[in-house]
Amino acid sequence: MSAIDIHARASKDFDVKLAETKALLRRAASAYAPVTQASSLGAEDVVITHLINSLALDIPVFVLDTGMLHPQTLELLAQTRASSRAPVTVYRPVAEQVVQFVAREGQDAMYRSIALRKACCHIRKIEPLARALDGQRAWITGLRKEQSQARAEVPLIDTSEEGQTGRVKFNPLAAWTWGDVWHYIQQHQVAYNPLHDQFFPSIGCAPCTRAISLGEDFRAGRWWWESESAKECGLHVKPHSLAEGQAAPQGDASALASAQAHAAAGGVKVTQ
Repeated sequence: MSAIDIHARASKDFDVKLAETKALLRRAASAYAPVTQASSLGAEDVVITHLINSLALDIPVFVLDTGMLHPQTLELLAQTRASSRAPVTVYRPVAEQVVQFVAREGQDAMYRSIALRKACCHIRKIEPLARALDGQRAWITGLRKEQSQARAEVPLIDTSEEGQTGRVKFNPLAAWTWGDVWHYIQQHQVAYNPLHDQFFPSIGCAPCTRAISLGEDFRAGRWWWESESAKECGLHVKPHSLAEGQAAPQGDASALASAQAHAAAGGVKVTQ
C-alpha cells in the first residue's frame, strides 16, 4: 500500500482550509515580497510548491542539499527543478567546513552527543539557510500543528522574529491534518518522495532518519536516539528556546543502540 492509500483522508473542513491557504500564499506574494519557500521536499512542501505553481505566484523555492540526503530525495529534487514553474535554488554547506568537521569529529559525530549533532546541523543546514534567507522579507514553511508537541502552537503567520530578523514566517498548512496533505497529493497527482511509502513521514538526512512503526509519533524517526525535547535541527527553533551553553537532554542507551544498528546498515560506524 502507498502513503496515499493509507493516509489520504480529508477533514470535513478541508475546502475551507484550502481556501485559507491559497489566500495566505497570495497575501505573502503580494504584500511581503521578496518571499521564498523553504522546501525539504517532504509531503507538506511538495503541496505548497504545487500551490505556488498552480496559482502562478512569484514565489521562488529553495532546497538545502546537506550532502547527506537520501537518493530518493535527490531524485525528487531533480524532478522538481525540471518541472516547477517557480525557480528552485539549491543551497549547499561550505565544503571546507564539512571537511574540517568530519576530519575532526568523524562521520558518526551526530550520534555521540546532541552538541555534536547540532554542530553538524549548523554546518549543513543553518548556515546555508542564512544565505537562502538573506534579503528576504518572508519565508514559507510546511510546519503543521499536528507534527509534534513542539509545533502544536504553530501560527499561520509567525511574526515573533520580525523585530530581530526583519522577516515573517508563513505556515500556510498549520491547520492541515496529515490526511489533508495526502488528500491534496492524491487529488492533484503531486509527485512525492517514495520514502513516504516506506513509512518515513518526516524525511531529513539519511543518517538521522528512519522509518517509524505503527503508533509512533510523526517525528519519531528523526534523531530517534535523542529525547523528544531535543528533536529540532535549529531551522525552526527560536533563539530563546534553549539558552546558550545549555545542554539539551540526551536519549537513552537503547535508542543509541538503535542508531548504531541503523548507521551500520548504511555503512556508518558509530561509537559511544
